[in-house]
Amino acid sequence: MEKKDTTTLVLVHGAWHGPWCWDRLVPELESRGWTTSTVDLPSTSGDPDMGMYDDARAVREHLETIDSPVTVLAHSYGGVPVTEVAETLPNVKRLVYLAAHMLEVGEAVITPLGGPWFQPETTIVPPPEPVREAFYHDVPAEWADQAVAQIRPQSARAFTDEQTRASWRTIPSALIVCDDDRSLPELFVKRQLSIADEVRHLPGGHSPFLSRPVELADTLDEVTRTLKALD
Repeated sequence: MEKKDTTTLVLVHGAWHGPWCWDRLVPELESRGWTTSTVDLPSTSGDPDMGMYDDARAVREHLETIDSPVTVLAHSYGGVPVTEVAETLPNVKRLVYLAAHMLEVGEAVITPLGGPWFQPETTIVPPPEPVREAFYHDVPAEWADQAVAQIRPQSARAFTDEQTRASWRTIPSALIVCDDDRSLPELFVKRQLSIADEVRHLPGGHSPFLSRPVELADTLDEVTRTLKALD
């Protein structure tokens, strides 16, 4: 196997999820030579006061413990706190956005949508219903059932806090598009196709780490070799 120049991969989950969502993917990554670790975002703790900036701080604190070059894989909403903080950390050499948001400075998740899809007084946002159709329609039944059971509360602040940085502008970044994604609105995908340095496509839905972990691990291997690391 060709040696990767960045073998540490940090995994950042999306809204309503937790580090458990990577359980099928991690063994595939480690068998390919990656050293992996995960971040647990506080906005999914059930505390409505925890927002995107708190998540960004959690990402920063985790990355600061790693004394080696890092590639960060962010899924869905996880792309927002990663974008907020990655360029402030000298060990972050690549970003991979998996069905994830790549926002501009001054934007929040709600901005491209023209405003929130929830009521202004909302503090905890429920996941899209039905959850299985939105996130796991192509995931094997046993894993889909486990995933639905582990869905967590999501603070509204995570979707309304605005970016102060756009790290994908300064760090080589790849976008992995899920071609039958029933969760990430198409408008986000379309505008991100032109700003990512590399784009790859996977068949299926929003959660390929559960539905096709082998294909996802292969794609990560390939795209990170293609994507020039930050010097």
